[in-house]
Amino acid sequence: MPNQGPMLVQGYRVERVRKELENTVTLDLRAPSGAPMAFAPGQFNMLYLFGSGEIPISISGDPAQPETLTHTIRSVGVVSDGLCKVRRGDTVGVRGPFGTHWPVEAGEGQDILIVAGGIGLAPLRPAIYYLLANRERYGAISLLYGARTQADLLFPHELERWRGRFDLDVQVTVDSADAGWRGHVGVVPKLIPQAEFNPANTMALVCGPEIMMRFTILELQKQGVADDQIFISMERNMKCAIGHCGHCQLGPFFICKDGPVFSYAAIKDWFVKRDV
Repeated sequence: MPNQGPMLVQGYRVERVRKELENTVTLDLRAPSGAPMAFAPGQFNMLYLFGSGEIPISISGDPAQPETLTHTIRSVGVVSDGLCKVRRGDTVGVRGPFGTHWPVEAGEGQDILIVAGGIGLAPLRPAIYYLLANRERYGAISLLYGARTQADLLFPHELERWRGRFDLDVQVTVDSADAGWRGHVGVVPKLIPQAEFNPANTMALVCGPEIMMRFTILELQKQGVADDQIFISMERNMKCAIGHCGHCQLGPFFICKDGPVFSYAAIKDWFVKRDV
């Protein structure tokens, strides 16, 4: 789609709605013209629900298929709740794509460690698609994913497909297990020592609740991964997506335009401060 200004909302048709969890859906959107929207893994769009408002949502689809925009949305407020209730054939407004992306191209030749918590797997999924489509360019690739319970695991069928690959190490854990769970139990940072990677030649991509990211970073540092090779995604308080409103300012950064993907080396002095 040609760039027609960052504030212009384009109407996209809802092509498919998939219920992922009790409060989470994935929407496949397509422009009426069929024009693709090229995006990089880790970028986000502003999704506008007519009559309610707009919110930032990371793109969770395959960057090799830009004609379909895929967004995974959890109901946590008025707009997200409304987006979770749209049906096939409805129209959703879209602005974007915005923001920085996972530096997957810069990671060529390195081991890649992907650490996700809860719905944080959705912003990482485009990076996983890219890495697997270009698998020969990377060393070991590990995906460590954690959720509160088995019922909270996102994309379970895809996780199973990925676990069946010989060139991808997938480890899944839950905080609390029921009688039928046969996997790991505990928080996801505890999986890091079990993963196979060379700390001196590893890029880590991390997304999840901030408390999970804090402990993941501490464990990665303990294992010897450099701060400038740890990348995190932050999406808190974004409103306009272009750095004008100031809602998402974090120290000297505007998360919407300087992020949402940051190297930990760049943001660590502010990431560790509370109430900033």
